[in-house]
Amino acid sequence: MFRKTISLVFLFGLFSANAQQNDSITKIDSTSNHLKFNYKQLIIPSLLIGYGIIGLESDQLLSFNSQIKKEVTEDIDEKITIDDFSQYAPAASVYALNTFGVKGKNNLRDQSVIFVTSYVIMASTVLSLKSMVHEERPDGSSNNSFPSGHTATAFMGAEFLWQEYKDKSIWYGIAGYAVATGTGLFRIYNNRHWLTDVAAGAGIGIMSTKIAYWMQPYITKKLFKSSSENKSTSMIAPFYNGQQYGLSFVKVF
Repeated sequence: MFRKTISLVFLFGLFSANAQQNDSITKIDSTSNHLKFNYKQLIIPSLLIGYGIIGLESDQLLSFNSQIKKEVTEDIDEKITIDDFSQYAPAASVYALNTFGVKGKNNLRDQSVIFVTSYVIMASTVLSLKSMVHEERPDGSSNNSFPSGHTATAFMGAEFLWQEYKDKSIWYGIAGYAVATGTGLFRIYNNRHWLTDVAAGAGIGIMSTKIAYWMQPYITKKLFKSSSENKSTSMIAPFYNGQQYGLSFVKVF
C-alpha cells in the first residue's frame, strides 16, 4: 500500500512538472518577461486542490488515507525530518543560482517581489484553511493537518524555480519538482499528513506562484515607481514552517 502511495505522490509531482513543461508554450509578451494569464495554467493546481478538498468528505478517499496510515505505522520505525529543510530548497536554489552567476528570467529585485508575493498568498491560504478545517493529523498530535504547509512551500518554490530557469534548462525545474515531491512523500512517511493534505498543499503552492507572476508587474510598478534599478530595496516576508511563525528580511542591491 505504501508503495502505491509513493507511486501516486510521484505521479502528482511528475504530472505537475510535465504540465509546467507544456506551460512553456504559454504566450509571453515579446517586450517583457511577464507571464501572461492563461486559464489552462490553473487546471493542474485546481485538480490537486480539488482532490484534497473532496478527500475531506469522500468515504472512499478517507478509507484510502486510513490504509496509508496503517501501512506507515506498521512499516516505518524511524522518522526522517529532512522535509523540514527540503521544503525550502527549490526557492533557495533560485537565489543560489543567482549567486553563482546563473541568471533567471527576471532580475533579482523582481524575483524577490514574486517570491514574497507567492509566499504571502501561499501562507495565508494554508493558515486560513488549517484554522477552518481542523483536520486531525495521522499521528493525532494536532488538528491542523489540512493542507500540508511543508508541501505547499516546496511546490511554491518548485514552480518559482521552473518559471525562472525553464528557458535555461528544463532540468532545473524537474529537479525542483522532484525535491518538492520528495517533501510531500516524507510528510506522509513521517505520519504527519494524509495524502489528500499533500495533494492540496501541492496545488496551493503551484497556484500561489502562478498568481504571483501575474501580479508582479503591477506590484513592482507600485513599489518601485520612482526608484532606480541600481538602488537597493528591502522587503519583509512572513514564513510558517508548520510550527513557528516569523518574518524573513530580503534586501536586494
